[in-house]
Amino acid sequence: FQRRRDIVVDAVAEIPGLSLDAPGGAFYALIDCSGVIGATKPDGSVIENDVDFVGYVLDEAKVASVPGSAYGVSPFFRLSTANSEEKLTTAMQRIEECVNKLKLA
Repeated sequence: FQRRRDIVVDAVAEIPGLSLDAPGGAFYALIDCSGVIGATKPDGSVIENDVDFVGYVLDEAKVASVPGSAYGVSPFFRLSTANSEEKLTTAMQRIEECVNKLKLA
């Protein structure tokens, strides 16, 4: 499980606008997305909150996550690390690709 966590932690460190303190023992990562709030999507609309970001990631990257506001922690999003290393690597690559399409504020 530590390797799976590390896949996510290492990937987030390379994605502009996202940050993450390595989770201790949870099977999820609570990722700070404050750096992409206010960014413009390729369609010209603006990401105004964590719900918008999670929707964008689902539509653009086909990666499901939960907005932190569902847990009272905004602007974060929750990503499960209870998946295969291969799927986590693919998910993080897809998230990076879709974030790189944003015009950061």
